[in-house]
Amino acid sequence: MAAIGRLMFREYDIRGRVSPQELNSGSVELIAKAYGTFLRDHNITDVVLGHDSRHCSEDFHHVALQGLISTGCDVIDLGMVLTPMMYWAQYHFGIEGGVMITGSHNPKGWSGFKLALGYSYTLIGEELEELYQLIVSDSFASGRGSVARRNVIDTYAEDILSRVDITRPLKVVVDAGNGTAGAIVPDILRKAGMNVVEQFCELDPDFPNHEPDPDTVATVQALGDGVRRTNADLGFAFDGDGDRLGLVDERGQGIWPDRYLILLARQVLQKKPGAKIIYDVKCSQALEEDIRAHGGVPIIWKTGHSHIKRKLQIEEGALAGEMSGHMFFSEGYYGFDDAVFASLKLLEYFSSQDVPLSEIIAGTPYYIATPTIHVDCPDDKKYAVIEDITNEFKEKYSVIDINGARVNFGDGWGLVRASSNLPQLTLRFEAKSQERLEEIKEIFRQTLGKFESVGKKWKT
Repeated sequence: MAAIGRLMFREYDIRGRVSPQELNSGSVELIAKAYGTFLRDHNITDVVLGHDSRHCSEDFHHVALQGLISTGCDVIDLGMVLTPMMYWAQYHFGIEGGVMITGSHNPKGWSGFKLALGYSYTLIGEELEELYQLIVSDSFASGRGSVARRNVIDTYAEDILSRVDITRPLKVVVDAGNGTAGAIVPDILRKAGMNVVEQFCELDPDFPNHEPDPDTVATVQALGDGVRRTNADLGFAFDGDGDRLGLVDERGQGIWPDRYLILLARQVLQKKPGAKIIYDVKCSQALEEDIRAHGGVPIIWKTGHSHIKRKLQIEEGALAGEMSGHMFFSEGYYGFDDAVFASLKLLEYFSSQDVPLSEIIAGTPYYIATPTIHVDCPDDKKYAVIEDITNEFKEKYSVIDINGARVNFGDGWGLVRASSNLPQLTLRFEAKSQERLEEIKEIFRQTLGKFESVGKKWKT
């Protein structure tokens, strides 16, 4: 029986530490063979393969390539790309299999796999469990696949640039957190006519400035400092594999994704009135209100890029987004999450306005809200804790339980859910006043405090 860490097979991807116990050459080979076998079982033999810029990525890429070939898969090797470029390459080459080796926004020392099945669909839950069982049973297909190497960066850029209409240049700071986006995104935005100021765009897998995660306060502060220092019109932050986007205005103030999703929804609804807009449980009540006000149909759903992408397809929606910064466009695009395309669509919107970004945002509805808050909780206990917390809240309050517990207090709400890729619970709160926000936070703090496995210190 093959040995591999069970906890790496998470809710919607495979993620683990680079170590003898989790991700290493041996486990990467097993994952690649299992995925190749899975594809063969679904009558798919062609795969596109890409990787990010982390220390381990080239080595893992080579091992995965050999593993896929050994199962009889024919591989198009993309080299170092962003995750949305891997998805895009599936459409470009007409290939249903796709592998992206990436640690995404996780800290250094992590890596993982995003695995496709068909177009705009990534493996989740039961399918990842199927891969794990293939590894445990050592049941792999065999064959002699082939390799073709392709550079898709320029063709990808040409395609996405052809899909937007940016009417005037803007000065934009790009902060890649020393992740993969730094080698790709600035050139694309320059081709769009932007005056680009690069910040932490040099590739450095040690992430010496801040982690490549737009959702952290450190990233927002650094990006805001860069915008103010250079008198830029706005700033974009990209995560480690280019599928999540952060935004700050000309004053250096962070604009959370659920607020800029309001602008993207308005943009889509102008072209497609009555369209369905999907968003995750961490997003603001203001988003739902604005979508309705502009004639759209708001649909709240589970957090997670795979869950949101699938829901967008099922509902035949035009746009979807997550509080984490994943943005999915079906209207005028392919339906997968692409932070580069999202940045271009925002630039298209901003370039058509004659007021600063801060004034545009001020014209959207607003609640007082927290950033995402993290609390430590072991991987093997976090889902049971969430189930118990959800049941407890249901005894007193109205609860949306599609993904953790989003507790409605009438004048605000609080959310607690299990992180899919870290041993943590994630929380977020929103209310009509700061005083009420603190009261809701305290209700959650007391409830979580009843569980010994939950950390007592809240991290923002």
